[in-house]
Amino acid sequence: MDERNGGTPKDGRREQDERNTEGGVRSDGGGSGAGADGRGETEEERADRRWQELLQEIRVAQTGVQILLGFLLTVVFTPLFHELEQTDRTIYLVTVVLGSLATGALIGPVSFHRIVSGKRVKPHAVVWASRLTFTGILLLLATLTSALFLILRVATHDPYVPWLVSGVLAWYLVCWFALPLWVRARYSDGD
Repeated sequence: MDERNGGTPKDGRREQDERNTEGGVRSDGGGSGAGADGRGETEEERADRRWQELLQEIRVAQTGVQILLGFLLTVVFTPLFHELEQTDRTIYLVTVVLGSLATGALIGPVSFHRIVSGKRVKPHAVVWASRLTFTGILLLLATLTSALFLILRVATHDPYVPWLVSGVLAWYLVCWFALPLWVRARYSDGD
């Protein structure tokens, strides 16, 4: 029982709200019972949650880019590589560099977290790690497109390869960017 609310038992939500305001600053700037995102989190709690969500997202992208880069790095040691035209070798080198950059950007948030951990800058670290992750996704997009172009060019010598790769690139853009942006615009409440 709590005398402050007329002797009725407190629910978990109210207890959490009171704990959030004990330390001073709330994520919504006041005591309305909900944070700016409606979750009732402090800035630190929000940063912790966002960090965990980001790590889950990075795990998916990291695995893919590391497997792709590993495959790309072995190609140069195959006998057929030395028979490629100079244009195909250049495309290959660009693809490997893009894959390396994507790997660096997607592993960067882990290093970032290790270096700033315990320094009470998690909200800022989450923002920068998110930027690195988005950069890594853009570089992964370029790597996949370049790798597909190289593989189809070498495998088919077909003049329609650029059109096919453009279609796949358009599909990536729809799945990775257009659809999420459409959902955000359609269903968000304007914040």
